[in-house]
Amino acid sequence: MIRALSAALGPAQAGPLRRLLILLVAAATAQGVAYALLVPLLRGALGERPAAALPWLAAFGVAVACYAALTWSGQYLGFATGQSVARVLHQRLGEKIAQLPLGWFGPARTGEVSRLASQSVLQLMNVPAHLMRPIVTAAVTPLVVVLALLVVEPRLGTAVAVAAPLLLLILRVSNRAVARADADRHRVMDDAAARIVEFAQAQPLLRAYGRTAREHRLLDDALLAQSRADHALLGRAVVGLVSFGFAVRVLLGTVLLLGVYLAIGGALDAATLTAVLVLTVRFTEPLATAAELGASLRMAAGHLAGVNRVLRAATLPEPRQPRRPDGSEVVFDDVRFGYDGRPVLRGVSFTLPQRSMTALVGPSGAGKTTVARLLARFWDADAGAVRVGGVDVRDMAPADLASRVSFVFQDVYLFDGTLADNIRLGRPDADDDEVREAIDRAGLADVVADLPAGLDTPVGEGGTALSGGQRQRVSIARALLKNAPIVVLDEATASLDAEADAAVQTAVAALARRATLLVIAHRLQTVQAADQILVLSDGRISDRGTHDELVDRDGLYASFWRERVESQGWRLVDR
Repeated sequence: MIRALSAALGPAQAGPLRRLLILLVAAATAQGVAYALLVPLLRGALGERPAAALPWLAAFGVAVACYAALTWSGQYLGFATGQSVARVLHQRLGEKIAQLPLGWFGPARTGEVSRLASQSVLQLMNVPAHLMRPIVTAAVTPLVVVLALLVVEPRLGTAVAVAAPLLLLILRVSNRAVARADADRHRVMDDAAARIVEFAQAQPLLRAYGRTAREHRLLDDALLAQSRADHALLGRAVVGLVSFGFAVRVLLGTVLLLGVYLAIGGALDAATLTAVLVLTVRFTEPLATAAELGASLRMAAGHLAGVNRVLRAATLPEPRQPRRPDGSEVVFDDVRFGYDGRPVLRGVSFTLPQRSMTALVGPSGAGKTTVARLLARFWDADAGAVRVGGVDVRDMAPADLASRVSFVFQDVYLFDGTLADNIRLGRPDADDDEVREAIDRAGLADVVADLPAGLDTPVGEGGTALSGGQRQRVSIARALLKNAPIVVLDEATASLDAEADAAVQTAVAALARRATLLVIAHRLQTVQAADQILVLSDGRISDRGTHDELVDRDGLYASFWRERVESQGWRLVDR
């Protein structure tokens, strides 16, 4: 546990934890010595010459004073270390999450990251602040007591020494059972957290279809699973505590019976028996405390495993000597890629010429979004290469690549700030005139004019204060403001009305004259205006050419085009 926590904190921050451990070991040893000194102290006090106990009383006082001073220092350092643990873990998690490839972030990560950054960090803060001292005491003090018993009364000391491994075995088995239950609990907690976030974000859709919390089965099932996991964890923890408590009492009773038997037979004097019983009680007390805290420790270990799992997650390798691309031409050279062993791209090759517009079309699931994300290096290709300006993206500095590519995805996320804050995310140093130009080109001017505070209007968490189409236009505006030489539009106009779409189409045409533009879209106007169209099917580029060339070939694209032309005449009829 200490090694794992030190690994999570990092070498530079693990020093206070080691110092705390040394201080707690010293305090527990002083406590054990104080208990051991009770034997000669009680012998002298209960013997024929009570004055003989005075030197032992002085030694006992010194040991107690040392224990008190070390314990006070340990408590103070424990709280300080706990605060440091929270600060360092938040910092390291934040830095690591910023380094992880964007492909790592999926829907299931929302609940996991939220739990790690809140509940897990608080649980781990509790380890040095509250758990380490009793756990260290439970390990060190009984060891000192057993050694003292072996010296004072070898027969009873041997009985305790033999029983100690059995107690530890019971404790270990119960802790393992708790650990398994806690691991299951963490999994269902992540799912429940993700479902709660999903339920909150989907309120407009759920209410539009008359769905209430009672009817939201996915959320209900996740919460019921969490409740069952909590009960399973509690049940295993109680069984372990009861088993261990029973074993401790059996040991105490055995020592008492054996001691009385020896005292009756004259092999043990009353003073020594009293001292041995005191030592045995002192032996079992910290172990009982450790058993009570064992479940908390195992739960903390589960949280720590989750934190370390994120901290150890593989990041994309960075080049030692990054290269800068010459231009903004994009080349996919026999790129192969898959998810969890399932191939998606099977040798994709194409070129996006500089300052041109390319449309990527194909059936759902063909890998169009995967192509776009490989360009931005969300992942590395399993085989082949993705090049920008003649340089493999793996040989570019991540910040350099990020500065050269702008993305507008169909699923738009806005931060809980003002409209201006979200647009300036594309380029924080942009002046007001540049922001207004991006707003006009994205067809967002009418939205800004209707908002109560204009650009200073808060958009709410995730942009909930805006409609889907408005959020889409904000995303387009910040991509335009970034002014990157490569722009990827992934169904960027899917949520726009006809007026806004016309404004964005004009902006797209302007972009194609100055940037390398990759458009994943089903809008007829966008596809038809492209300089080249790539048809992605079954993980490969099955056809390519201009709109007229592909229609004449009567292949997959021609079928795609006919379906969309025919659907333009569809309308709902009120009968």
